[in-house]
Amino acid sequence: MLATTNAIVLSKIKYRDNDLIVKCYTQKFGVVSYILRQVSSSKKGSSKTAYFQLLSQLQLVTLHKNNRSLQEVKEVKTHYMYESLHTHVLKSSIVFFLSEVLASTLKEEEDNQNLYTYLETSLQWLDTNSDYANFHLLFLLRLTKHLGFYPEMAENNENWFNLQEGVFQHSKTNLYTITGENLALLKQLLGTNFDKLNTIKINSKQRQEFLKMMLLYFELHLEGFRKPQSLEIFNQVFNS
Repeated sequence: MLATTNAIVLSKIKYRDNDLIVKCYTQKFGVVSYILRQVSSSKKGSSKTAYFQLLSQLQLVTLHKNNRSLQEVKEVKTHYMYESLHTHVLKSSIVFFLSEVLASTLKEEEDNQNLYTYLETSLQWLDTNSDYANFHLLFLLRLTKHLGFYPEMAENNENWFNLQEGVFQHSKTNLYTITGENLALLKQLLGTNFDKLNTIKINSKQRQEFLKMMLLYFELHLEGFRKPQSLEIFNQVFNS
């Protein structure tokens, strides 16, 4: 059946000689992989490929068939035109890193309107704001709410946080219980939103350490999650 859906591009890989496989998170169908045929062999195909930059927000008309591993795109157009996300060096590095995280974490082949809206609006915020040094930290933390392991807030006045259990507690109980600067920043981020990120002041080392902790948090709660290959380059570019 022909179906129209908004979509956010998560990844793309070359397939055979002239085809491209693009994984998207769609508003109607969750995670879907699309095959773009003969895109490297014609001007029409290459212009179609240009739409599919990482984390682009698109509107797709697709020939959607249930239980098919690769769907077909009939028409594509931009749903939201980014102003800076793909042209600003630092924002582009965030895009590259977060797209890898999302491609690894988003698996469901069903709609989730709240998650889609979160991705859509937060990426638009990043595109239009200039004070975004801690964006990826809050983005990942808030993503856990949609993935099912957002920190339990009932005891958030305690001095330790158990990454394995996702709860605050009064003492250290295992290797995955954290305190100190990471705990303080976690509490700050839990109490803020994107518009107030500029009130959180940390240095690049603290930012890297908290990101390392967040990726461990994902690893502990998501089966098959692996540290992004782009992490080292991301830290070099973003925190240099």
